[in-house]
Amino acid sequence: MALDELRALLARHARSDQRTAIDGVLVSKVERPGPPSPSMSGTVLALIAQGAKRIALGDRVYEYRAGQYLVASVDLPITGHFTEASPERPALGFGLTLHPATVAELLLQAASGDLPPAGGGAPPGMAVNEASDELLDAVVRLLRLLDRPRDMTVLAPLIKREILWRVVTGEQDAMVRQLGLADSSLTHIARAVRWIRDHYPQSFRVEDVAQLAGMSVSAFYRNFQAVTAMSPIQFQKQIRLQQARLLLATHPNDVTGVARRVGYDSPSQFSREYRRQFGAPPSQDATRLRDATLSTTTALV
Repeated sequence: MALDELRALLARHARSDQRTAIDGVLVSKVERPGPPSPSMSGTVLALIAQGAKRIALGDRVYEYRAGQYLVASVDLPITGHFTEASPERPALGFGLTLHPATVAELLLQAASGDLPPAGGGAPPGMAVNEASDELLDAVVRLLRLLDRPRDMTVLAPLIKREILWRVVTGEQDAMVRQLGLADSSLTHIARAVRWIRDHYPQSFRVEDVAQLAGMSVSAFYRNFQAVTAMSPIQFQKQIRLQQARLLLATHPNDVTGVARRVGYDSPSQFSREYRRQFGAPPSQDATRLRDATLSTTTALV
């Protein structure tokens, strides 16, 4: 059975940094559930072979387990943790980074009748689906190459394209296809997301970011909410608080300075919103985080 072989391959090749010899392919092995931690999703396909994971994005919660995969088509601020994992039965996951240029190239090569009709509007930036037998088989064949280095250079790109094709023609075809379309609603929102992420300490007017995305204010707001499950201002707040938590892990005695660095003029507002987000005031949470190492690029797998 493909899922059984996938578990064996993932367990054998898992490393602490999740990386593999195949570019863009990640493998994870987690032996115990951890507390929810903030990170950025990246644009990825994440498939679980064993265990279960829960991810929160705004007011949406995504749960996926063995035989299911999650797709993130925009780099989003999330909070996630494995909910089922143990030393005897660790959580095992596979991840593949999604690149817009690769999706675009695949769409250009497809015949017009090979793809389902495109839907209107911006799809959600994240979704969970059951993995088809064809998708599982392709993932297994890709991971087998880790034991056959001689075949990796030639065959890995072909199998990664097959995996992408299975996703592009699957239930979330619209979401992944829009990732590769230069003028799609998702691409316009992704541009705005990148701008907010890169300039998160700065105040901004929604009208200006809508203009940057090439949309009217009403269309921008509607599509931004559909993709990210947040308003633009809520999105900025999530980024600010996540960055503040990362900074506090290394500067636990400088709560006021950290608040200023992430864009808060009012320390009291910062403390109030931080506590609401993470369940503890900044100083207390900083003490708890002092020995922890967090990363804004934690993979979904």
